[in-house]
This record gives sequence, C-alpha cells and structure tokens, in this order.
Amino acid sequence: MIKSYLLWGQIITTRRYFEIRLIISKKFFNFAVVTIRKKEMKGFVPHIVQYQGSKRILAPQILRYMPRKFERLIEPFAGMAAITIAVAKQGRANRYVINDLNMPLVNILQSAIETPNELVADYATVWNEQFSFEQGSVNHFYKVREDFNNGNQTAANMLYLLARCVKGSVRYGSNGQFNQSPDKRRNGTSPKTLKPNVDAISYYLKGRTEFMSKDYKEVLNEARTGDIVYMDPPYQGVSNVRDCRYFSGIDFHDFVEAIERLNHRGIDFLISYDGKCGDKQYGEDLPAELGLQKVLLNAGLSSQSVLLGKKEVTYEALYISPGLQQYAPKPSNTVEYSLFDQVVI
Repeated sequence: MIKSYLLWGQIITTRRYFEIRLIISKKFFNFAVVTIRKKEMKGFVPHIVQYQGSKRILAPQILRYMPRKFERLIEPFAGMAAITIAVAKQGRANRYVINDLNMPLVNILQSAIETPNELVADYATVWNEQFSFEQGSVNHFYKVREDFNNGNQTAANMLYLLARCVKGSVRYGSNGQFNQSPDKRRNGTSPKTLKPNVDAISYYLKGRTEFMSKDYKEVLNEARTGDIVYMDPPYQGVSNVRDCRYFSGIDFHDFVEAIERLNHRGIDFLISYDGKCGDKQYGEDLPAELGLQKVLLNAGLSSQSVLLGKKEVTYEALYISPGLQQYAPKPSNTVEYSLFDQVVI
C-alpha cells in the first residue's frame, strides 16, 4: 500500500457542484492534485446503452484538449454521441450537431433527447416482450431483428437490438441488414436502468441539438469558426475501407483532404483515429504536413490480451488541430484526477 499524507485542502462550492481539491504526497509522485466533483447527477457521463467503440471512458482525457466554453460541437461520426454528452454535461458548448450515416442510431439519440419518456415506454414494451415470448428471449431477439430489417426501424427496436446484441456491437451485412447475434447471457439494459440516463441526457441537450444523417464531408462543410469538430471515424487498422459501424467506410486520402480543408478554413477539431496495443500498431498515422499534435490516450488493458494472458495496454491516438494545441495539458510534477478518471497507482 502507498501511504498518503494530506498537506492542504480546499472546498469550493457553486450552484452546480462542489469541488474538493487536495494536495497529497505519494511515494511515486512529488505532489498530486486530486479533484473530486459531485454534480447534480451521478459523477459519471450518462449513456443510453453500451456501444462498442464508445469514447465514454476516454471522454475526460479528450475534453482536456477543448476550451471551457465554445459555440458549437459537431460530431460527424457520432455513434452514441459519448463526447457530445460529456461536453454537454459540463456545459461547455452552446449548441450541438449529432450526425451519423447510420440513421437508426441518430433516431435513438433524437428520441432520447427530445421525447425521453416516450422512448423509455416504447423500449419497455419491446424489452418486456422477451420474457413472455413463446419461443424464448433469444428467438424474440431474432423476431425483432427481422422486423427491423423489414422496415420497422423504430428507435425502440434499434435500442433493444443494440442493448441485447453481443458486445453492444452494431453490425450490418453486405445487403445492409442488421446481422448481429444476441448475447445469450443477458437480457439487455432494463428500462429502470435506462430511464435516469435518458432523462439526464435529455436535460443536457434538449433544445440545443441538431440531428443529421449525412456523409461526413457534407457535415464538415457546415462547420464554421467558433465550432469544434470531434471525429471518431472507422478505424483503418481494424476495418481498412469498410467498417460495419459505418455503412460505406471512409477512404484515407479523402479523409486527409477533408482535414486539410478544415485547416485551411481555420476550423478547430480533434480526431480519434489510430492506436496501438502492446507492440501492434493499428492504422497509418495522419500526415505530419497537417500540423496536428498526436497524443496517445490510455484506454486500459486489452480484454483480448488478458484472455491470452498478456495484459497489454491499449492506447488510442488523439490528433489535435493547431488551434486547440494551446489547451494541451502542460507537463509538470502535478497530476489532476477526477471521478471520471480510472487511476491505477
């Protein structure tokens, strides 16, 4: 055990949270600044449902490279919009744009934000059906999936498929149909668990969010000075051209050109793109000529490597545009943590 000694403490209170700041001495640190915040809701970023590739856990690290206040956040590859939700929870942006080419995901988010009670009620109806379905809950999943692929793509049906499927992983076949299998070990997020998260997300974003389902390049063309664009495109190292989360994938050279145009227009942006696990590199670095700063964010132990007995850490790359590099944390002998962070000492 590492011994800690309290040297100084301060309690700061505001309308939205109280903050306790402590300076402690530790064996392997000269000093560390520990920040504990308790806001009006839980200390963690709320989320609708588990989603493979979500940046919810990395959000505290990513937000360190954004200013405290700015006009609008744009997510062209939103997925389940973890960064939008994290930014909105801290009240950093005045407005938000959520875009994803996968329209059913956008429908979930729009319903959660604009009509949360209706979404939870509709989801509860679908979710509860699995327990009385004559052929069992697994076959109920396949029935809902078939209905979804036949055109009944309600927000509640998509949410149920996502909550119930393996690893919360959206997968589509070459015919464009949802083809992921159910996780037979669980029944998916319960409506009771879902409701407080949806209510919180609606509270943060209702009346301030625009929803789109366009190609990312169209969305980037609408960005203007004062906006921040956060991009989490399909990982090239995992998917090459096509990623099942994003129907058509993206071309590396087209993406680089789109970034160049953002630079030329003076638009600030952050990009989660490639990464590494152990000695294995995923994807090609973005060109140095773009003038971006690359940092590696600790995403924790790779679950796959743990299963293989290797215990390798996964690092995800974050690229920072020139205009945001001034917000990069300065190297020092102090480290700041929050309740969002996972700290291993």
